[in-house]
Amino acid sequence: MHAIILAAGRGNRLAEFNPDGRPKCLLEFGGRSLLERQLDILFRLGVRHATLVLGYKAGLIVEHIATLSSRPEMALFYNPAFEKGSVLSLLAAHEMMTSGETVLVLDADVLFHPRIMQKLIESAHENCYLLDRDFAAGDEPVKIAIHAGEMVEFRKALPDGLEFDTLGESVGFFKFNGEIAAKISQACEDYNSEGLLGAPHEEALRDVLLAQPSAFACEDVSGLPWLEIDFPEDVERAIKEVLPAIQKDVADF
Repeated sequence: MHAIILAAGRGNRLAEFNPDGRPKCLLEFGGRSLLERQLDILFRLGVRHATLVLGYKAGLIVEHIATLSSRPEMALFYNPAFEKGSVLSLLAAHEMMTSGETVLVLDADVLFHPRIMQKLIESAHENCYLLDRDFAAGDEPVKIAIHAGEMVEFRKALPDGLEFDTLGESVGFFKFNGEIAAKISQACEDYNSEGLLGAPHEEALRDVLLAQPSAFACEDVSGLPWLEIDFPEDVERAIKEVLPAIQKDVADF
């Protein structure tokens, strides 16, 4: 199993808490960066190889990785067009996505309980999304809608009239077998060739999901603390709520 971590973004909306303009994945909570925590969790769970897709201030991330001891072996890819949409960042990992190996596709800007990653890695489902039913409704969360046990939508905005019996937020972590990973990479290439460069990588995942929904399943991680760091209020919540909740359950986090 190989992890692909998307860490090319800039995080413009966090300038108030990030005056030196570090990449989002280098923001620290409890004295450790988001990226350090993620790499450490992957390594502890047996993932020995990871691909990191870089963009904004890539050199700072490379320097940071060099200081870490508890991490997988790293391959680094650079997305020079990182400001044009994350679909190009996932496309930068084309070599790994088409290797035939099972891959994890992970956002780098998430503070999360280690058991969330454990559930993904150990899931019996070859192509797996993570679903949190305890989420605040709104325009920002990427939602997973399930009807009769099958995922029927994966997007921030759900179409009118969509039938579903379960709704939750996507954590931003995924597992794909070699066949599906290759199809997702091709979908990213299609977005690139069609000039749809502003698309998030979730759109490529959605295209493949909706083309063959029976190939996919979810693991429910409701009740486990996690937070994607996008807005200033996320930083406050991470410090006051999410990190203490994780540390209460995981002593050495």
